Amino acid sequence: MKTLLSALAFAALLAPGVAAAQNAGLTANFGEIRLNAGFTPDPYRVNLTAGGSIDAYTDTDLPGACVGDISNAPDFEVTYSAGSLPLVFRTRSSTDTTLIINGPDGRWYCDDDSWGDGDAEVRFNRPASGTYDIWIGTFNGGTASAALLITETP
Repeated sequence: MKTLLSALAFAALLAPGVAAAQNAGLTANFGEIRLNAGFTPDPYRVNLTAGGSIDAYTDTDLPGACVGDISNAPDFEVTYSAGSLPLVFRTRSSTDTTLIINGPDGRWYCDDDSWGDGDAEVRFNRPASGTYDIWIGTFNGGTASAALLITETP
């Protein structure tokens, strides 16, 4: 029995696995903010460098809709006190960017190109209060200058 358990443990070590590349517990690369419903300025803008060395689609256990090259740590963290307004995250870049968000409910929300022209958008029509960890990826590899826009207006 001990031999069988040892063999199984050794096989598990050798088996290929998917990395949990995204780590919401790490300090965000480009900072964090606390926002309350009705915040100003709206949109709140964060300039950052999108991308990273991890392919969200093939190198992580994220849902299949999550694509792009990302970093291990989130790029930005928002702690939000919700009201009756929607909460919308958008990217703006001259490069095709993607958006990956770990919401306060622990679920993953992802987008590529919904805001048009290679820019991403994730909309929470009834946002929850709590922490939103945000990764901005690049679709075709590398890194790029980008902006994260956080708004409560359509």
